[in-house]
Amino acid sequence: MIIYEANKSEFIADVTNELLVERLYESYQKKIGRTTKSEINSWENSLQRMSNVMLDEDIPDDTSVAIEFKIPNTSKRVDLLVAGHDGSHDHVVIIELKQWSEVQKVTSKDALVSTYLGGGMRTVTHPSYQAWSYAALIHDYNQNVQDQYIVLNPCAYLHNYRKPENDPLTDHHYADHLAKAPIFTKGEIQKLRDFIKKYIRFGDRNNLIYQIEHGKIRPSKSLQDSLASMLKGNEEFILIDEQKVFYEDAYHLALESIKENQKKVLVIEGGPGTGKSVMAVNLLVNLINQELTALYVSKNSAPRNVYASKLKGTLKKSHIDNLFKGSGSFTDAKKNEFDVLIIDEAHRLNKKSGLFSNKGENQIKEVIHSSKFTIFFIDEDQKVTLKDIGSIEVIKKYAKELDAELIQRKLVSQFRCDGSDAYIAWLDDVLQIRKTANANDRSMDYQFKVYDNPNDMLKKIKELNKKNNKSRILAGYCWEWPKNGRNNTLHKDIEIPEHNFSISWNLSDSIWAIDQDSVSEAGCIHTSQGLEFDYVGVIIGPDLSYRDGRIITDYTRRAKTDQSLKGIKKMAKDNPEEAKKVADRIIKNTYRTLMTRGQKGCFIFCTDPELNKYFKERLSTSLAYDDLSPRLEMIAENKIKY
Repeated sequence: MIIYEANKSEFIADVTNELLVERLYESYQKKIGRTTKSEINSWENSLQRMSNVMLDEDIPDDTSVAIEFKIPNTSKRVDLLVAGHDGSHDHVVIIELKQWSEVQKVTSKDALVSTYLGGGMRTVTHPSYQAWSYAALIHDYNQNVQDQYIVLNPCAYLHNYRKPENDPLTDHHYADHLAKAPIFTKGEIQKLRDFIKKYIRFGDRNNLIYQIEHGKIRPSKSLQDSLASMLKGNEEFILIDEQKVFYEDAYHLALESIKENQKKVLVIEGGPGTGKSVMAVNLLVNLINQELTALYVSKNSAPRNVYASKLKGTLKKSHIDNLFKGSGSFTDAKKNEFDVLIIDEAHRLNKKSGLFSNKGENQIKEVIHSSKFTIFFIDEDQKVTLKDIGSIEVIKKYAKELDAELIQRKLVSQFRCDGSDAYIAWLDDVLQIRKTANANDRSMDYQFKVYDNPNDMLKKIKELNKKNNKSRILAGYCWEWPKNGRNNTLHKDIEIPEHNFSISWNLSDSIWAIDQDSVSEAGCIHTSQGLEFDYVGVIIGPDLSYRDGRIITDYTRRAKTDQSLKGIKKMAKDNPEEAKKVADRIIKNTYRTLMTRGQKGCFIFCTDPELNKYFKERLSTSLAYDDLSPRLEMIAENKIKY
């Protein structure tokens, strides 16, 4: 999606006639619906400077200019695109605009600087790295850019920043990044013009902005498919903005902790799709390369089993087992036995370990005790069982008790659900987890459909799965999983008689998510949490319904074979209000987690007709909320249906 597009002459005229801010505001309201005039007014200075840059007669009048292009599969936007031709190739110059006036170098870490933002000095990515990383993501995801050989040329323009002597921004520490994306500052307007003219000698012959905006999006990489390459040291995922900042923090804090022999704990909080697992595996690989004893730890076995399966044949089984551990592996570990423990899905940690939950004292305490440096990746809204005790407060408690320095960070950028922050906020509002500003704004970038018949949904998932085996049916755990039928695909555990629908639970706990034949089986929260797919079809069971304007949860409709709410009946006898509150959160968290496993889309069928109707109404409202033009484009491309 692009907020504004024009040729050079129109862009300069809009700035000169003081029309650009108003047009940007109107476009934002139509296409996104979430901005204020004050936000857009903050761009006015930058866009005036860019208008001055474009006032060069050697830059053709029919050069294309676009403002605010959303990078596919992320929530990030490119400030400015300038498109044209050099006589041999199509080129797009990507310009990251900054209003900074002060910068301090951070030479202890890669690609980071400090600048004054939001009332204080903050560490952020170097503008060259940011511009390059955005260009690299567009190239990776946009098929037109690749197939039509559109060359992307990133740079940054800091129009308020005048280079001092011994300029920190262009310090030799950043040489590699500056070579990929040069920086232009106050007083260097002609240098920026020359950079643009180097690539754009003729106007936009091939509607490049349109080609980029409407280019087919290549499938997103999944962590499970990229793992083997990552362990060989290949860079499979580009870390951007706060991901890069927090990765550098974590990496160097780990090295400092070992060097100084000072126990440290880092907590990185982030919602679904913010890249927690990608960061975790990147850290695992690079800390191992520093010859540290580092382990990836998770409570949920599903991702560990999938990773092990993907690595089969590239590493010895003993090596794989030594890299990926369950959270109950540290009950008898010695103090500081490990250099680094990387805890993914830390919200899933339990108090006790073992088959009968009778070993150890507390898994959070045990992992902090066992390692010199512990990293917790956590999202408290993904607690899905009564045993899940992972919380920031508990981590703080044991960090203090074990004399460990505590550092906290929070990820916000989206890389799942097509990078749509709006979808996740909308989902929270629809499920009545919390009221958000996204009551109606679901974002058109993510596919969502409510099915009246689960057979139709399964058919669609099977059709999508043929492309790359990355679409699956998921269901709430409201149907029994009897031992006698667990290895028989002919035994249909989930039955919805009124629709003549039946499907078996997943036959394989370990690799259901990647098994070639498992598209005809339903996964649950235990086999899908921590993993991602292209599309998911979610069967919402009778534990969730809709009555009189309220989402109702009913833990008694959960299957007896589900251990998620084991102990809730006893809690209900002692404290019924608390039991209801806890169960309500777990059930809603479960469906929120299932409904955010898809990178490209989520389809749902609700066994409760009133809930199905409610989702349709909310979906209809969100569609009506969006501007008609992009909606019609999406319908034309079969991305949404009425």
